[in-house]
This record gives sequence, C-alpha cells and structure tokens, in this order.
Amino acid sequence: MTTRRQLLQTVAATTALSGTLSSLQAAPATDPWAEAERIVARIKRPQFPARDFPITDYGATSGGTKCTAAIAKAIAACAAAGGGRVVVPEGNWLTGPIHLKSHVNLHIAKGATLRFSTDHADYLPLVLTRWEGVECMNYSPLVYAFEQENIAVTGEGTLDGQASNEFWWPWKGKSNFGFKDGTPNQAVARKKLFEMGDANTPVAERLFGEGSYLRPNFFEPYRCKTVLIEGVTIRNTPFWELHPVLCTGVTVRGVTIDSAGPNTDGCDPESCKDVLIENCSFNTGDDCIAIKSGRNGDGRRVNVPCENIVIRGCTMKNGHGGVSIGSEITGGVRNVFVEKCKMDSPNLDNAFRLKNNAVRGGILENFHFRNIVIGQVAHAVLAIHFDYEEAGNGPYRPVARNVHLERIVSGKSEFGVDAHGLPNAEIENITLTDCDFQNVAKGNVAQFVHGISFSGVTINGAAAKAP
Repeated sequence: MTTRRQLLQTVAATTALSGTLSSLQAAPATDPWAEAERIVARIKRPQFPARDFPITDYGATSGGTKCTAAIAKAIAACAAAGGGRVVVPEGNWLTGPIHLKSHVNLHIAKGATLRFSTDHADYLPLVLTRWEGVECMNYSPLVYAFEQENIAVTGEGTLDGQASNEFWWPWKGKSNFGFKDGTPNQAVARKKLFEMGDANTPVAERLFGEGSYLRPNFFEPYRCKTVLIEGVTIRNTPFWELHPVLCTGVTVRGVTIDSAGPNTDGCDPESCKDVLIENCSFNTGDDCIAIKSGRNGDGRRVNVPCENIVIRGCTMKNGHGGVSIGSEITGGVRNVFVEKCKMDSPNLDNAFRLKNNAVRGGILENFHFRNIVIGQVAHAVLAIHFDYEEAGNGPYRPVARNVHLERIVSGKSEFGVDAHGLPNAEIENITLTDCDFQNVAKGNVAQFVHGISFSGVTINGAAAKAP
C-alpha cells in the first residue's frame, strides 16, 4: 500500500506554484487527462497590436474624479484603430462601468488601482446579464463585454469594487454579515426574477435595476470569444467576481481574488466551453470556483452546458467550496479537470462539491480531480448533494456520474466523502484511488449511490473501504 509519506511526496512534486505550470504531459488515448491536454491546446491567448492608449490621453485624472467617459473614449479609439492596450497607469482612478470592445486589452499597470463607483445609478442603463442563472435586464456589470472577441483585462494592478457592509453587500438582506433588519434588499426582486424565468417571460420584459437591489456582477463577458483575464488583483466586489457567460475560449491566469462579502464567488464560468483557470488565488465569501449553466426553467430555455474546464495550480482559502458544480446547473456540466491545487482553511466548507436537485435536473458528468493537497476543510473532501434546497420536490431527475479522485491528501475534515442521492436518482460511479485523509471526524457517507469504489485509500491511518 502507498504510504502517506509517499503520497505527499508525489503530490508535492506536482503542485509547484512558481511560474506558469508546464503543459500537461502527453497521455495515452485511454487516459481521460489526454482530453484535458486537448482542451488546453484549443484555448488561444488573445493577440493585440503593439500600441497603447493611455487613459490620461483622453482626459482621465487620478483621485476622486470619475474617469468613466475618458476610459470609454480610450476603448473606442483603441477599437477603431484595430486594437491594442488601453492603459490605466500608476495611481488611483475612479470609474463607473467599463464596456470592453473587440481587440481591446484593458491593462491595469503596476501601482494602479481602479476603483469602481458605489453610486448604483452609474450602472444604468440596463444591460443583458445573467443573475443567479436567469437572464434579465439589470445593472451593468462593473466590467462588461457583449458579443465581443479577442478581449482581455491584464496587468499587475488592482480592481476594487469598493463593496462593503455600507455599499452593495447589504442588498443581500439579513445574513451572518451583520446587516440590520429592514435594510432594502434583493428578496422581492429575486423571487420575481425566478418566477419570470420559470414562466418564460420574454427577457426584454425582465426589467430590474433601480429599486430591485440585484447586485451587479463584477467582470462579465457575455457571448464572447477568446477572453483573457490575467495578473490583476480583484477586491471587494458587489456580487460574483469573474462570470463569463456563454463564452468560448476563456483563460483566467494568475489572478488574485480577495473579497469576503455575501455571494462573492471567485470565478463562475456559466454555459461556457473551453475554459482554463490556472495559478489563481481565491479568498472569497462564497465558492472559490463554481461552474454553472443556468437555473430551472430559464436554464432549460437557454439549454447550454458548461463543458471542458481545466483548473490547475490554484490556491483556495476561505469560501463555501474550493471547486463547486452548481447549484445553477440546469443546462448540465461535463468534462471538468482539476489538478495541482492547494486548499486550506477552517472556513472552507468543502474541497469539491456537486449540487443538484429535482428542480434543477441538470446532467453532471465526467469530473477528474488529482494531485491536490488539502490542509483542512470544515465539512468534506468530496460532497455530492441532490438534497440541496428543494431536494426531491420537483419533476426533473438530477444526474451526477463519473467522479474520480486520485492522489488527494487531506489533513482534516468532518467527512471524507459525503454523497446523498435521491431514491429515484442515484449518484453513479465514484472512484477514489491512492488518497489519504487524516483527522476525519465522521468517516464517509454514501446514500443512494450506485457504484462507489476505493483503491489504495487510507482514512485516519487505516485502509478504508467504500461506504
């Protein structure tokens, strides 16, 4: 049997986080990780002409004066010239929403901080967005692109959403963040939006914005191709942080996420195809990475899965999940590969979590996790829950199948595996190979699971059998 020391040495050898991770090594055709290699090879880095458009050339001044118009002029000039970099130089800059155009790289220079206005009226007029998996017309995301291609946000600077317990976050409503009862919040509009989605109300009639309290996403490229966000630090976002929707060819590389507010998911690719997330650091108030594909009736209307996702070399600290699937997954999720990551926090609930129920009904399949070091998580290394929210109270059969963990080590958790299917919807085919979980308080749970196998798995120092 492989010893814990050997496992740690093997995993440590594959989790070096300095520099860019080398390409996945060639694998035999029967190895599922060969598909991960093909996904990465398809994702191309956007290319831009070597010309710069400093925002100061278009009237931007640092300090407390809003530069929204100057940044828009710089982007328009850059796009008209055939592309290049719109440069935010060193200093502090205040802006409203930024709308990217094709062939534009918004470059936040080292020493630059781009602060976004907390005046919600600045985020009008309404734009097409997806809010918790349902399409609607709402506030503009802080950085937005619609049906553009070859776009990027890069640099060593910082983008600060300036959300806090005074601005944006209280719209969540009463929560453990300490907001007071009676604070205007999203509850009424959220319910209305979900009802509109299930009723197939035309999207153009789903009007929110002022008085609705639905917080805007931070960075949302919508129906875009060849998207890059690299190097920057993102702080204090109103809502979900990186949220590509219906995009193809997305790279998220070397980004630092630090935002502890409600629903501040780090990176949520939704109904996207071919996505690479690597060498990023996540410290969030919700899931570090959450893969999504639409919610309930509206998810069935759009009906586009999220597929071909490679995640590697990332560090996850606080959050609900290191890598989560859902819960907005009605369009389905398939072919997810996660490797060479580190996760460690008493405030990180789960390392890997799949969420589904009989109202969502999405098909979740083909998940591969390997060579991952977990210091501690509060709940489970692997959690699969069909009893999430509405659980079995719906007409759609949830599916989760083909979940594979290999060479995963964990130092502390409540459970190793916590899997709950439904009587008429069993979870299918979970395998754990050469894994070592220490300080597991309650062992493993597998309820309504068909086909779970352990090979070379130790829990609390002893050989473990599948539950």
